[in-house]
Amino acid sequence: MALTRQHPLATRRRGRNAGVALALAGFAAVVFAITVAKLSSGQMIEGFDHTLRPSLLEPAE
Repeated sequence: MALTRQHPLATRRRGRNAGVALALAGFAAVVFAITVAKLSSGQMIEGFDHTLRPSLLEPAE
């Protein structure tokens, strides 16, 4: 038996790992694209952190 011969399970596992890697890279690309789209709008991004935000108050007359 040669040392370079692969077991069929190893070949299938490599294909499955490549699929998982592509899915993970696709998810990271989608998250990155959404982040860039939100940041490029030019508005201030404020998180929901249960505090009073001055930008939500009505301006004083």
